[in-house]
Parts: sequence; structure tokens; C-alpha cells
Amino acid sequence: MSNTSDRNEGAAEELGGKIKKGIGQLLGDEQMEAEGRAKELRGKVQKEDAKAEERAKGAVEEAAGAIKNRVGKLVDDEQMAAEGKANELKGEDRQKANQ
Repeated sequence: MSNTSDRNEGAAEELGGKIKKGIGQLLGDEQMEAEGRAKELRGKVQKEDAKAEERAKGAVEEAAGAIKNRVGKLVDDEQMAAEGKANELKGEDRQKANQ
């Protein structure tokens, strides 16, 4: 399953839990409310897990790009340095997008 679908599935689970929790509160059904709260929390965890996975990928991408950038500069290969810098920035952006 892709990371985006994991995030979307988590958001749907969270929303479904909020709805069920609200209905339980409205009806005075404590069990339904508790089940809704649990479902809501599972959804939040799933979303946060997907975001953490993306942050980790971004950190690896950033580090690999930084290394490639430095090596490119060291061996005077401008293309390698530019590709490394691009990957480094892409990794930073991935991490920021998943805060």
C-alpha cells in the first residue's frame, strides 16, 4: 500500500471514529462512544506512522544527496554536485511536508 493511501485510510478511520464517538455521545451509548474514540485514535496513529515513514525517507534522501554533493565538489564534477544538491533539497522538502 502506498504512503498516500495509508494516510488517506488513516484519515478516513479517524473521521469514522469521530462520527461514531459523536453518535455514541448523542445517544448516551458509552460503548459506542468508546469504540468511536478507539477508532479515531487508530486512524491518528496510522496517519502519524505514514508521516514518520516519509520523514525517515526524506532524511535518508537528504543525507545521500549531501554526500553526493560533497563528493561531486571534491572530484570537481559539477553535474554530480548539482544532482546531489537537488536530492538533498528534495529530502528536506519531504521531511518538511510530513511534519
